[in-house]
Amino acid sequence: MPPVVDLVFFDGCPHVEAARGALRRAFAEAGRQDGWSEWRSDDPSLPAYARGFGSPSIFVGGREVTGADPACSGGSCRVYQGQDGALAGAPDPATLAAALAGESA
Repeated sequence: MPPVVDLVFFDGCPHVEAARGALRRAFAEAGRQDGWSEWRSDDPSLPAYARGFGSPSIFVGGREVTGADPACSGGSCRVYQGQDGALAGAPDPATLAAALAGESA
């Protein structure tokens, strides 16, 4: 059974659509059908492993895909460093595809 994928964000985050797009590309790259759960960061039923991260954050099998610490971005927007060193509002699709394939962050 493939691991559960979660996207956590807060309302009004300008990077949510970029994260969704990165997820779509990563699923395609990993040869998997799209499928993830979306959570608002203030949802009281948000899983404990996803609390305290900035928006957007993506988890595969309960692990944040970049290995980031939840205290690093709190309730703010986050940025990600791509493989080319550039900053972006969502993780690199290759990083996501590796997480989907079960490789460590």
